[in-house]
Amino acid sequence: MALWTNGVAGIIAQVALLLSSSCGTAAQEVCDSALLSNLPPSSFRSSSQLSSSHAPGFAKLNRRDGAGGWSPLTSDRYQWLEVDLGERTKISAVATQGRYGSSDWLSSYLLMFSDTGHNWKQYRQQDSIGWFPGNSNADSVVQFKLQQPVVARFLRLVPLDWNPSGRIGLRLETYGCTYTSDVVSVSGSSSSSGGGGGGGLVYRFSPGSSRTHGDDVISLQFKTQRNCGTLLQAEGEAGLGLSLQLERGKIQLMLRTGLPPSPAPQPVSSLGSLLDDQHWHRLAVERRSSQLNLTVDTHTETVTLPTEFTHWDLKQLSVGAVQILGTHKQVNLKRNFDGCLENLLYNGLNLIQLAKQQDHQVTAVGNVTFSCAEPVSVAVTFPGPHSFLQLPGVSSSGGVSVGFQFRSWNKAGLLLTFTLQQEGGVAWLLLREATLHLHIHKAGRALLQITAGSALNDGQWHSVELNCVRGRLSISVDRGDGGSATASSVFPLAIEGHLFFGGCPAEDDRQECRNPFNVFQGCMRLLTLDHQPVDLNMVQQKQLGVYNNLQIDMCGIIDRCSPSRCEHGGLCSQSWTVFHCNCSDSGYRGATCHSSVYEQSCEAYKHNGNTSGHFYIDVDGSGPIKPQLVYCNMTEDKTWTVIQHNNTELTRVRPAAGVNQHSVHFLYSTGEEQLLAAISQSEHCEQELAYHCRKSRLLNTPEGSPFSWWRGGPGPGRVQWYWGGAQPGSQQCSCGLQGDCVDPQHYCNCDADRTEWSEDSGVLTHKESLPVRSLMLGDIQRAESEAAYRVGPLRCHGDKSLWNAASFEQETSYLHFPTFHAELSADVSFLFKTTATSGVFLENLGIKDFIRIELSSSTSVRFSLDVGNGPVELQVESPVPLNDERWHRVRAERSLKEASLTLDSLPVSTQPAPADGHFHLQLNSQLFIGGTASRLQGFRGCLRSLQLNGVTLDLEQRASITPGVRPGCPGHCSSYGALCQHQGRCVERDSAFHCDCGPTAYTGVFCHTEVSASFQSSTSVLYTFPEPESGWSRNMSVAPSSISSPLRGEKLSLSFSTRHSPTLLFYLSSHYRQYLALLINKHDKLEVRYKLDSGREAEVLRSRVRGLANGQLHSVTIRRLGGAVSVQIDQNAREDFNLTSDGEFNTMKSLVLGRVHDSDDLDPALSRVASLGFSGCLSVVVFNGLSPLKAALLQPHTSPVTISGPLLHSHCGAAASANPYAAENTHHLADRSGSVGSGQPLVNAMRTDSALIGGVIAVVIFALVIVMAITGRFLYRRKETYRNQEVKEVKQEDTQDFHFNSQADAHSVSCENPKEYFI
Repeated sequence: MALWTNGVAGIIAQVALLLSSSCGTAAQEVCDSALLSNLPPSSFRSSSQLSSSHAPGFAKLNRRDGAGGWSPLTSDRYQWLEVDLGERTKISAVATQGRYGSSDWLSSYLLMFSDTGHNWKQYRQQDSIGWFPGNSNADSVVQFKLQQPVVARFLRLVPLDWNPSGRIGLRLETYGCTYTSDVVSVSGSSSSSGGGGGGGLVYRFSPGSSRTHGDDVISLQFKTQRNCGTLLQAEGEAGLGLSLQLERGKIQLMLRTGLPPSPAPQPVSSLGSLLDDQHWHRLAVERRSSQLNLTVDTHTETVTLPTEFTHWDLKQLSVGAVQILGTHKQVNLKRNFDGCLENLLYNGLNLIQLAKQQDHQVTAVGNVTFSCAEPVSVAVTFPGPHSFLQLPGVSSSGGVSVGFQFRSWNKAGLLLTFTLQQEGGVAWLLLREATLHLHIHKAGRALLQITAGSALNDGQWHSVELNCVRGRLSISVDRGDGGSATASSVFPLAIEGHLFFGGCPAEDDRQECRNPFNVFQGCMRLLTLDHQPVDLNMVQQKQLGVYNNLQIDMCGIIDRCSPSRCEHGGLCSQSWTVFHCNCSDSGYRGATCHSSVYEQSCEAYKHNGNTSGHFYIDVDGSGPIKPQLVYCNMTEDKTWTVIQHNNTELTRVRPAAGVNQHSVHFLYSTGEEQLLAAISQSEHCEQELAYHCRKSRLLNTPEGSPFSWWRGGPGPGRVQWYWGGAQPGSQQCSCGLQGDCVDPQHYCNCDADRTEWSEDSGVLTHKESLPVRSLMLGDIQRAESEAAYRVGPLRCHGDKSLWNAASFEQETSYLHFPTFHAELSADVSFLFKTTATSGVFLENLGIKDFIRIELSSSTSVRFSLDVGNGPVELQVESPVPLNDERWHRVRAERSLKEASLTLDSLPVSTQPAPADGHFHLQLNSQLFIGGTASRLQGFRGCLRSLQLNGVTLDLEQRASITPGVRPGCPGHCSSYGALCQHQGRCVERDSAFHCDCGPTAYTGVFCHTEVSASFQSSTSVLYTFPEPESGWSRNMSVAPSSISSPLRGEKLSLSFSTRHSPTLLFYLSSHYRQYLALLINKHDKLEVRYKLDSGREAEVLRSRVRGLANGQLHSVTIRRLGGAVSVQIDQNAREDFNLTSDGEFNTMKSLVLGRVHDSDDLDPALSRVASLGFSGCLSVVVFNGLSPLKAALLQPHTSPVTISGPLLHSHCGAAASANPYAAENTHHLADRSGSVGSGQPLVNAMRTDSALIGGVIAVVIFALVIVMAITGRFLYRRKETYRNQEVKEVKQEDTQDFHFNSQADAHSVSCENPKEYFI
């Protein structure tokens, strides 16, 4: 009992301690004390004051002292109020109020912070907004809580706008708390004590010290004016090291993986920008085993460390100065860090505090002081476009000397101009194409032009010196390291009047400043005239020079490319005001490379009208998954996506000494992420798995241990103990599932262990187990064992997103989904069809922000949004009504650069985003689809394939549980029927549509592929018409009415190519000795022979077109109506003929293409031509809607056709070369059940583990057999046998996009090898 009581008491004590610590933490986080109310008036400064009663010391919140607040002498944007808090303080909020009892207040302002009263930094919100909203009257208080608290001693408020009926008036308060820190200053120069490097701190771990293995956290703040230097270096055993270096103002993470002479440290990651601005920046490194998080200010990047670092233990940590591990010698680095460090912590240890206490583990090396001495450097910002600084010229008999430093993102801009004492002379120093140019003109004529430097728009500080001494003119960039140029001046160079930096005054009556170039936008500092520094503080106080639109004592440069807002690897570039994204070679488009240029599936390509071929697909659209190259097979009813791997061949395995198992791994042509996404998006996936065996068992029995297995699924895959065609976990093959294995005691044919060749093959269809990753074959060690395996490519069909649809039956019905989170970039795409004239497609609201897409009228779609800068509307007008019950595509996109709206293929409507406006889209309501929360009219119609940032919303699932909304939406032929070519018929399906090519002479997914065949002289295709009383076959591709007897007219069209004449192309006969014959006569002209009256001679119609037996493709169309006949050959003029007998065809008998065997009814002359047959190509043969050639090639067993002689598939009738993948071989190995026989399996380019000589012998024997066969066939043929030139074996070529074997296989690759039919 006592034990139980003690336990409870201990738990209560721990809970109380936890609660007290939590309360303490919460108390520490409170930072909202008023900071200004107790400050003396001397802590307040201002640019000017209206009177002593309007002094800055009266600018305290809710005070009525003096005139009730501060007002400057003049109200303009060059006024400011400054407060000295006495020490560095954490500032969390700012509150403003107008001047008491007046009409003076601010409506907007800027906030600046500084540690020294110089080098001010403008506070920007997370949206990069630089201004703050002020007051609307003189009495109310407007408080703004800073999104990120600021630590500073000085605060400056700069008025932007004020009451137009009054003047600037202000009372102010800031809120925050005290801030404590430990600071150290280190010098990058060599110490006077003889150390090789600069100053710094070195922390050495005690031998045997306990620490959390694999976890390290280092954090600090730093500030510097130098853009390079080694900031931190961590050393461990075996030469493993990590360092953080400043390189061109960025933090660069470097890794070293071994002791010398191992490779030098390699850069791994780069983060941050403009870190040499002499302001505090936060740096943190967190290592968790093999993951490292690098944080600079508010941006974090995660890096995967090499495996060597998994068990890495730190031994020494150097900050600033770097010492060799195990010694006290410094590494004499060329560039050491020079600046200040603050709150340097390692795993919670305050290293600066330990150094102050002279702890033995922390050593101060070189020039180290425990304070932060900052150099004072006053910069000036030229924001443009009317910015300029005018300074008085310096007269010197020694010549001209001007120097300054600048930094900018712009490639062009005027840096400096002045007039010369020589009449009409002027000098311009400018940037052009990021190169420094000096132009000297006189009287409008160029006297001198010299250039120096390059790439000077990189945002770095660059020094410029212009000197002219004793007629020698020179310009120098970065003290000559960046380039220099000299020239002889044609006259002494002397300044007359003033110097103008950055630009010229808008109104210059004296025409002293002329600027034919771009204005300069950037920063300048360290200005010197005649080797004397220019005091820019005097300029700010208007005691020196004249200026306009300048920001003095600060550099307002912003890196808009850090972090890069260009998505998907787009390259970011920038000017002073905007950034640009170069999307070339990224696979994406748009202002920020957000939208994919590729479709998301093969199904989508098909419904754009594409045919089979290789395509890039982007399964998640604008999402993070990269595009992948796949083969889209569109020749079947379903559209298949085919993903190859490195071995789709049938590969032989034979016993090898000392090898008990054979393992093989498969590498796919796409990345892991793309592969799994393609499987997930598809409705069905499959992969063939085949095993041919002789004395090589496969799975044994379900009760025994399997000899072989395979891995499939994500990553390395999970072990699977079943074979193609069986169920997961069954440890069976297809024959075991069907009950037809050769040995009923086993569940695989191969497990019978027979000496004859057997086969177990089938298709794997469980998506969770795909793709096949590896194969392990176990029973191959016996001497008599032989086996061959084949793993086909991954094949998937169906696109879950493309046809996902919902029908909105009422204007009040809608679907709702979770909030659309798209703060920085958003895209919404969908298809709609409707009969309504208006309605809201989509709406999502925030407190102020919103996004809405609607059908605003029967001909327009509107995209409305607000991200905090005010509502924006984009609208696209359609020239045709949109409520036509056809599918229309809408895509709306919003990025940091612009908003855009696309409707169908109409021109895109775009609206640029403000360069410095709000850019976070903050939504918090539910996402409404088909309706609205703002009581606008809902949508009535269908929505399909709705995607938000590449993610498909499941409309059908949500519609199935929502009243007034039905899942799915029938009716696609109205939109896609035009894709069915050559009068193919569009057939509706629940999802998608299908082109019925039956009534046409074409085939293919869109009835676009010509049915062509190559004929030899012995080839004959006989189409027999049924007897009138026998009816018509269900498989015939034409209605009987179109060829019913008697016929008063007919239409015949075909294409042909041949080099032989005379030759018969087409022959039609009836049971009453009537016929129609189409032939090429011996003069290479077309003849049409009609015999409609059996008692009279045939009538011969001869065309005037010559040269038809020239081997080229010719098209012929013949029409007859009664006795009128017309003949059209190619593009020639139509020829009209009249028959003497206006007869009819009665009871047609047969139709023949090629050789006519039954020639009893023919005239002797025609009989001779018919016996010669036809050698060449026939294509697209159509007689009164009947396609006999198509029936012979595609339906030889179900159509009334008889084929004799060789008939070969060909693309000889196509106008262009066919895609080598256009006709897919659908006879898969998996289509056959497990077979048993004495012969070996057919192995395509079979790999073998046997000796090379065996392969050589096999090749030689095969070659001899081929030669003998060819020789015999050649001797057998007649000399005049026509060699078909149109039919070519098409070899599949490997694409340059990936290097995988892609030989022809039954699943994905179809070669145009001719198929011969001998009947």
